[in-house]
Amino acid sequence: MEASIKKQILAIATMSGTIIGVGVFSLPYIAVRVGFGLMLFYLFVLTALVVLIHLLFGEVALKTPDFLRLPGYAQIYLGKWGRKIAVITAVFGSIGTLLVYIIVGGEFLANLLMPFLNGDVFLYTLLYFILGSLFIFWGIKAISKIEFWGLVLLFFSLIFVFWRGLPFLKIDNLSFTNNFADFFLPYGPILFALWGATMIPEIEEMLIRDKKKVKRTVFISTVIPAIFYLFFVVFVVMISGPGTTQEAIVGLKNILGQNITSMMFLAGFLATFTSFITVGLTLKKVFWYDLKMPHYFSWVLTCSLPFLLYLLGVKDFIKVIGFIGGVMLAIEGVLILLMYGKVKKNKSKLLVYPLVSVFILGIVYEIIHFFK
Repeated sequence: MEASIKKQILAIATMSGTIIGVGVFSLPYIAVRVGFGLMLFYLFVLTALVVLIHLLFGEVALKTPDFLRLPGYAQIYLGKWGRKIAVITAVFGSIGTLLVYIIVGGEFLANLLMPFLNGDVFLYTLLYFILGSLFIFWGIKAISKIEFWGLVLLFFSLIFVFWRGLPFLKIDNLSFTNNFADFFLPYGPILFALWGATMIPEIEEMLIRDKKKVKRTVFISTVIPAIFYLFFVVFVVMISGPGTTQEAIVGLKNILGQNITSMMFLAGFLATFTSFITVGLTLKKVFWYDLKMPHYFSWVLTCSLPFLLYLLGVKDFIKVIGFIGGVMLAIEGVLILLMYGKVKKNKSKLLVYPLVSVFILGIVYEIIHFFK
């Protein structure tokens, strides 16, 4: 029994630690842009939506042979066209996610080490990329334990900075005056911040001898990040107010100072770095398992493509995560709903089609917003 509980805790830590990644750092800035009331509305509605999608995908995964990822599931239930779309969204969505981790993770590492070692942001971003690529190449069986301790450090560092930041908290900074001109701005970034569907097959494999706990694990692993996000947004906005920056922690440094925020930079680095490894390993397995590419070539594609985009100047944090969440991950959501419809046949129409319509409308908005 103890071994079973330990495996479930590690599975929750793996999925929650992967979800709690770089997306969280965009949320305080967005809350300031749109108003705290509107941010709460989006966080509540999208948490319910993502929990539902995760549970539906968990049910699909439990009824499907192991050692497959989204493209493999899509081929079984939707045919070749589903597989092709799933491959495109899985590959480009993961590449975009890795790009975001490189952008922000490199900046966190730079803010952590530059006061002591000098250098510039690009140098530390390169270091971040090289270390992450090596872990993805080797694979790492202990990633769940690293995710767990990284998550623990993130929580404790937030508590420490909160304690030190108590004199700077201002309730007036939580403005409930909503900016409806940016009404749809939170949609893509919050969806990005909450999404963890690609981890569900990994969770099923971790609990391969106790699959009855998969759904409960998926539910808990999705709700924990949402609660953490709410706390993080309130904390940062109450301190930084209108001075909240896109990556949140830099704005805190401007008020609290380097010494206090160094722990947050360390926690931010670990949170993004462990997620970079996990997402990279998952993408490598898509190339390796689903597309039947050689292991070495799968690793080269996984690591080189996001860094190439970074070198080409694709560095707009908010815009990139909005596009990935609102388009690529929404397409994944549509595929999951259609697969669930195949599993449940005619029993799911009242659930599947309205949600598919919501995702399609969101996709149209994000594409227009991205190229505006």
